[in-house]
Amino acid sequence: MMTPFNPKKSDFAARRRLLSGLITTCIAASTALSLSAGAASLSANTVATTPKLLVVLVVDGLPQEQVQRYRDQFGQGGFRRLLDQGAWFSDSHQAHGVTVTAVGHAAVLTGAYPYQHGIIGNDWVDRNTMTSTYCTEDTAHTYLNESTKSSDGTSPANLRVSTVGDELRYSNGGQSKVVTVSGKDRGAILLAGKSGTAYMYMSKSGHFASSTYYMQDYPGWYNSFNAAKPEDKFYGKKWELLLPEKAYQSDAPDGSPGMGKLDNQAGFPFVYDSKSGKPDAEYYGRIFTGPYLDELTLDFARAAIDGEQLGHNPAGVTDVIGISLSSHDYINHSFGPESRMSHDHLQRLDRLLAKFFDDLEKRVGLDKTLVVLTADHGFPNVPEFSQRRKIDAQRLNTKKLMDDVNTHLAQKFGIANLAAKWSSPAVMLDYPAIDQKGLKRDDVENAVARFLSAYPGVARTYTRTQLESGTLPDTRQGKLMQRGWNQQLSGDVMVVTKPFWYFGSGTTGTSHGSPYAYDTNVPLIMMGKNWIKPGAYGQYAEVVDIAPTLAHLLHVRPPSASEGRVLTEIIKADSVR
Repeated sequence: MMTPFNPKKSDFAARRRLLSGLITTCIAASTALSLSAGAASLSANTVATTPKLLVVLVVDGLPQEQVQRYRDQFGQGGFRRLLDQGAWFSDSHQAHGVTVTAVGHAAVLTGAYPYQHGIIGNDWVDRNTMTSTYCTEDTAHTYLNESTKSSDGTSPANLRVSTVGDELRYSNGGQSKVVTVSGKDRGAILLAGKSGTAYMYMSKSGHFASSTYYMQDYPGWYNSFNAAKPEDKFYGKKWELLLPEKAYQSDAPDGSPGMGKLDNQAGFPFVYDSKSGKPDAEYYGRIFTGPYLDELTLDFARAAIDGEQLGHNPAGVTDVIGISLSSHDYINHSFGPESRMSHDHLQRLDRLLAKFFDDLEKRVGLDKTLVVLTADHGFPNVPEFSQRRKIDAQRLNTKKLMDDVNTHLAQKFGIANLAAKWSSPAVMLDYPAIDQKGLKRDDVENAVARFLSAYPGVARTYTRTQLESGTLPDTRQGKLMQRGWNQQLSGDVMVVTKPFWYFGSGTTGTSHGSPYAYDTNVPLIMMGKNWIKPGAYGQYAEVVDIAPTLAHLLHVRPPSASEGRVLTEIIKADSVR
């Protein structure tokens, strides 16, 4: 039974103590509730500002100028969605001197240049064995359920640094899933890094395969995807112009001088079939050059997103899907970026991306997705097209170049074949022969450099002595070539062609690999409603800036050799806490 309160004078002190205790209790309770609410609010905000899914798109061989030139013809949901809703840099570059597929893909998620990440080309000559090394070859691993040659790309063993995906998985104990897919093994493997999972297209079977580096058996969703034989659905289809004829009036006509052919066909329409009358290796190889491999790649990416439940990890855990779309590169190599084939393919790719983004909205939600689109390199025009524009442009045959170099060195030093190998874009010297003759290596380097300085199509040479001592000219070209040279792996005299020339033989098509703007200037677009400020940005940017920017947004440490900058101008102020 409760004792009635008796308001005697002597009870005032007790009453004050009781009141004080009640007040203290109320304040403590209020503070606890406030802190709890604040923590909940912070947690909610943190989740909101962490993407559920990071989508990294690399369009192989896409020059920036093509995105600008054909912008008005794009639909609403693909490239135009990225340009209107994302942050787009017009002055963005693959800022190294050897602009080829492997080097460009390595740059995207490492934030590093070749002198550190070790991928100096699609292939190079090994100094110890003087034999060719492919960028992603690894004889310790083989493809699953597919034949494997020793030079096939099966692992990232040659990549010397970490990627954003590696750092993301490190930060959360492997909770994040990183899956990549490409028509080319190097496209998938170099995006996947050391700890992701790569799938690459097999031109003999039409399947996407992985290797024993990543797994010992395929997951169930993969088997279901293959069982439906999606690679066969394009058999007998025709690639015809998507837009009315007048939309292509500024392009080079089909069959123009210097343009290549697809299975002896010089112009539209192109038919995807084979001599056997059914899907086979001939057909699977043919779909590289056209719109259908990209469609198949995006279909596989959808299956991976569903099968791995990407974007549905616990709160605060970001998954990654890396997609390298290979066909534009093959089309530009064959026909040039000035062709109707290149133009039409980009329009078709635009529509494929629109459908893919719509599916991302349904599967994950674009408000929970951060999208990056870039390219591994650009492209020059076919030399014959440039010549018609009164530009000095040709193909520089490296076999003839090496023969001429060796003839010159033999006359000067009395030794045959001192220039042992061409390791693009460099001459590799025969050290044992030089040492045995008692010559100085830098004397031989300089002799090669002086000879080539007057060689047709050569603009500049850089010797190992210059590169090791860092005494290259203080020019943009000098900086790009220095970044592209690795002390342990690269050759002894790097060679830069004149503008619009390229290393190659034959009489048709074009190629890339130079430090000139047509090869380096590529798209760099980032889109994410909760993280990115849309707009067209004129600031100079590099592809290596992608990795540190993503690391900043994902709250992880930058990749180990990252040298890019965080693109702070495009980041929403309240997107990172």
